[in-house]
Amino acid sequence: MVMSFFIEHPISMGIMTEPFCLDGLGQASGGFPDPDQCTHPDGLLAFGGDLSPKRLLHAYRQGIFPWYSPGSPILWWSPDPREIFIPARFQCSKRMRRTMKKPWSITFDAAFARVMNECGKPSPQRPETWITPAMIKAYNELHALGYGHSVEVWWADELVGGLYGVALGGCFFAESKFHLKTDASKVALIALITALDQWQFTLLDAQMPTPHLKALGSVSVSRRDFRLLLNEGCNGRPKHPTHQPGLWQKYSADPFLNDSIN
Repeated sequence: MVMSFFIEHPISMGIMTEPFCLDGLGQASGGFPDPDQCTHPDGLLAFGGDLSPKRLLHAYRQGIFPWYSPGSPILWWSPDPREIFIPARFQCSKRMRRTMKKPWSITFDAAFARVMNECGKPSPQRPETWITPAMIKAYNELHALGYGHSVEVWWADELVGGLYGVALGGCFFAESKFHLKTDASKVALIALITALDQWQFTLLDAQMPTPHLKALGSVSVSRRDFRLLLNEGCNGRPKHPTHQPGLWQKYSADPFLNDSIN
């Protein structure tokens, strides 16, 4: 099963039954086949290629993301259905409103590398990590370019939770999360969704459905509908203070934490 945000080959003109090999195709067009032709039950679309910024951004624009185990080729996925949050429709539960009132402090892009490293650490629930050194290098490059972003949750000056992902236009693609204190990753997610709503982002991609996501208000959409949303959202211009791309670090997330309580 493909690992999602919160779960701890030649191109044919017809229907794809085998993943497509990207090796040797270069980066000019990304080299990806049409995701709508994918029939793999978990959405495995292609393998190989590289994790260059150009390739990654091209993949996200098409609703494709990388996930693979250490030692294996890079695997590219486009699951159907797709799990998303619509920021404008998000409603924080009463329990999480109470949780959000605790003395958390939230920041954007203040510790991207630390968040990603924490997300990549093995745990009893996840003995193997998919966040390889190559993935860490690639997403830190996206962060340096202004596309990769993190949300940090602090408790008494200690980093206790967070998440990271990729922003394109009015879409945010969540990749992974961690928590060292109960509910800290949920706090990060809710603060992010609240910020995205105020910045008029159209969606947050959470990749695969889980009971945890459903409890927070995610919805499932078909791959085709998801790609239609991407086509509009990635080309949008949200009302973000620096637009996109641009570092979010100087914008405190605490006002969005307060807004999520109301």
